[in-house]
Amino acid sequence: MSQAIKPAPTSNAPQAKPVQMTGAEMVVESLKRLGVATIFGYPGGAILPIYDALYESGIEHILTRHEQAAIHAAEGFARATGKVGTVMATSGPGATNLITGITDAYMDSTPVVIITGQVATSLIGSDAFQEADVMGITMPITKHNFQVRKTEDIPRILAEAYHIAGTGRPGPVLVDVPKDVANGKANFVFPETVNIRGYNPTTMPSMLQIERVAEAIAEAERPLMYIGGGIISSEASEELRRFARESGIPVASTLMGLGAYPQNDPLYVGMLGMHGTYAANMAIFHCDLLIACGVRFDDRVTGKLERFSPNSKKVHIDVDPAEIGKNVAIEYPIVADAKNALKALLEKAPRANCADWQRQIAAWKAEYPLSFKQQGESLKPQYVIDLINKLTDSRAIVTTEVGQHQMWAAHFYQFNEPRKWITSGGLGTMGYGFPAAIGAQLAKPDELVICIAGDASIQMNIQELQTIAERNIPVKVFIINNGFLGMVRQWQELFHENRLSESKIGAPDFARVAEAFNVKGIRAENTAQAEQAIKDALAHPGPVVVDFIVEEAENVFPMVPPGKGTDELIVKGWEE
Repeated sequence: MSQAIKPAPTSNAPQAKPVQMTGAEMVVESLKRLGVATIFGYPGGAILPIYDALYESGIEHILTRHEQAAIHAAEGFARATGKVGTVMATSGPGATNLITGITDAYMDSTPVVIITGQVATSLIGSDAFQEADVMGITMPITKHNFQVRKTEDIPRILAEAYHIAGTGRPGPVLVDVPKDVANGKANFVFPETVNIRGYNPTTMPSMLQIERVAEAIAEAERPLMYIGGGIISSEASEELRRFARESGIPVASTLMGLGAYPQNDPLYVGMLGMHGTYAANMAIFHCDLLIACGVRFDDRVTGKLERFSPNSKKVHIDVDPAEIGKNVAIEYPIVADAKNALKALLEKAPRANCADWQRQIAAWKAEYPLSFKQQGESLKPQYVIDLINKLTDSRAIVTTEVGQHQMWAAHFYQFNEPRKWITSGGLGTMGYGFPAAIGAQLAKPDELVICIAGDASIQMNIQELQTIAERNIPVKVFIINNGFLGMVRQWQELFHENRLSESKIGAPDFARVAEAFNVKGIRAENTAQAEQAIKDALAHPGPVVVDFIVEEAENVFPMVPPGKGTDELIVKGWEE
């Protein structure tokens, strides 16, 4: 992973005569030297010196209307580009409003640097106004955190923060800056290199282990690649494609790995796990060699561990040694960057003898493909997303909120390239997709960026309509509106005797809400309106919200029930 995501290089230019600056000025100057051009944030008392230094700095600051939205936007920026995202907030409530986003970034290995203001050092621990122990709170949800105690340390700490966030397994790094440190003065000395004792991620694989894996592939009859977000983080998509095609090994993807391997390729099996395809879940159950690359054996993939891929020997390639063997016993552990490991495997040119296995997988794909039946005028949610896919020619960057619509987007939007799919996988954060789309759009201004949302999720950060309206950020928000917390309702129907406790949430007329923010709003309630609404939205040069009123009782299938094995999928209702 370390080679894929890099902060902008630190300056190698000789240091001129030291210049005295305030700590706040050092923050801004350091960010410029690190190549940071865009910051998402929200000002407040403790961080005001830094915001003052930011004024007329040339760095673009995106004022979101909530700190949670700011960090999700930074995540979207990072996921769309592979660069480290940057977010800034004040002390106390500003910092604590970031916590969900920091956790989300940690769970999904997203590189972001969070700069928080803090009360003056003399007040830390005194329950001062807007003081929170952000160091203690974020210790378990950051890759590393710093609290700056000396003004002169700011350039070094920021250089280290960006280096840590973007190398090895990417993740969030927090830098807490007390107000007196920001106001203090010292000589500005920016480090030419970053050298952190004890931090040296292993990125190159053991060639002995690579040799053993190559031998195992040659002996396997039913091999399967199980790939995840680590392929995308390490920019290993091209190596994966070459390896699969040269070895002949079929590829199944996690939710986070969608797009790492082209879905229109014959060797692609599908998404696996709780809402994965029948073929992918059958393949992982029956394979005899499982090559897991850039994944973490999440419980949404494994299901009941005792029934997880019971007949296979397992390879695990991951840059984070803590993930190896954490959930599942591994016969072939390889600690390395996925790109480097796949390159090493390609040099061994292993070829699997698995033609019968490929035919079996093709038969499973034909037996139970992802499908739906749009009948009548009322809208099936799958129909809407399939239509979005067709009318955008599968070319958009798609972000989602979390819920049924997220799974339908994963099923019916086709992803053939990496960094086109941005969703909250590990934490499952409602309120993520809309601000993530803002970050992705600012990172990729020439690309089409779509947020597919649920009516409940969009309400969690709907205030960001003001952000896109004010800056004319041309995000297209497509709301799949069924009036329910859809996935909660589905679980209540299937596992709680249809007792719909507090899952009917209701929603406003989102088109009118959008218009109130001076954003174009469209409402669609039947198939003809849906197609025209999508065309109108895509043709509009600015931001748009489309409110699709869909059938409220539709469920997501296939589904592996919680606590069951991947071979125990629910098929009831699938063909309907």
